[in-house]
Amino acid sequence: MTEHDGTGPVYALNLFDLADREEYLAYARRSTAEVARHGGRVVALGRLREVVRGDIAPRQVLILVEWESETAFRGYLDDPALADLHPHRVRGSAAYVWHLFDRLQDLRPLLKCVAS
Repeated sequence: MTEHDGTGPVYALNLFDLADREEYLAYARRSTAEVARHGGRVVALGRLREVVRGDIAPRQVLILVEWESETAFRGYLDDPALADLHPHRVRGSAAYVWHLFDRLQDLRPLLKCVAS
């Protein structure tokens, strides 16, 4: 992984299983507006269709969020006004995978690193 200054768009990949429907609903009812307020936008929602290949255990749900920056993402996580919100996500989900990805226009920057 590389160091970043927290600026520029990032994508948060969320993969998880539902553990408690009511708890996750309590999170979902508020999270969309709060994500937007903090500079995030849900790009995709998905339900697992099929495991084709992979090194991680399958998860039921995919949510892909585009954030204005890593700083915006961290602001969402660390906002004291949301201290009562995040526990609903934790209790409502299981086997959570949350990864941040830098936005790329194409794969050349990655391929250049591999070729070096």
